[in-house]
Amino acid sequence: MKDIYVMKSGARALEQVQSVTSGCWINLENPSDKEIEETSAATGIPEDMLKAALDEEERAHIETDDGCTLILVDIPVMSGDKDWYVYSTLPLAMVYNDSYFVTVCLRDTAVLGDFIDHRVKNFDLNKRTRFVYQILYVNAIKFLGYLKQIDKTSSRVQQHLHRSMKNKELIQLLDLEKALVYFSTSLNSNQIVIDRLKSLSTLKHFEDDNDIIDDVIVENKQAIEMATIYRDIMGGTMDAFASVIGNNQNIVMKLLAAITICMTIPTIIASFWGMNVAVPFADLPGLAGFFIIVGITIAVLVPVVIIMFRKRMF
Repeated sequence: MKDIYVMKSGARALEQVQSVTSGCWINLENPSDKEIEETSAATGIPEDMLKAALDEEERAHIETDDGCTLILVDIPVMSGDKDWYVYSTLPLAMVYNDSYFVTVCLRDTAVLGDFIDHRVKNFDLNKRTRFVYQILYVNAIKFLGYLKQIDKTSSRVQQHLHRSMKNKELIQLLDLEKALVYFSTSLNSNQIVIDRLKSLSTLKHFEDDNDIIDDVIVENKQAIEMATIYRDIMGGTMDAFASVIGNNQNIVMKLLAAITICMTIPTIIASFWGMNVAVPFADLPGLAGFFIIVGITIAVLVPVVIIMFRKRMF
């Protein structure tokens, strides 16, 4: 087994151990079927509960069965390189019984990483209710942090888009808009789970934990509001840029049409004098006839150009 952490009585930090002991926290990151079987055998938790978070499409919910409780919520994840990050969500399962607490996710997460790296104060595995609430609180804070990053990234991409109008920036905005849809949907699902926690009989509720769950509710609702606002802004921005791109295309087409008209006039006049028939000025000496034709062309072209300028076709 790997990724097993236990808080010893009186200890201030998590200590990694190599065997499952009563009261320990087992953290599984993208576990194999064998690891699921071993964890189930050691803890008495059903395998289907442990596998719930391995389905990326699994919705947030609470489930109880034979003394075991599953609390599944969505958490924000970020991937990519330093030039561009992709934001999405993944299920995180918190499964526990009287003796063990297990978390399962498809990848390592910043939410649980804060506990493993001792960045969360005053948490104790023996106080299971508080531990669940603190995980939910850190999760809501991570959502808020990622939402702020998405907003900053959106502003930066829009500045580039004003200058370049390339497909790359539009695709990036579409990625951010999709991330906001994922976040908004996940946060609303999480809120349903959070509202149900207070009435969950398998969690012992203490008065000291009320402040924590209240903070979780406040932070999660704030994240929902932010995600909704940013999504509406992003949708309006995409519509505005689509209109701008369409308008720019019309301007280019209008300019090309004006240039085509201006080039057509000399072509038509020259075509008349290129026919194998008698034409005016053919008997004039030297280049006199040529300059007269050029003069006629200019005389016809100048008014056309002036009219186009007044119509703002250039």
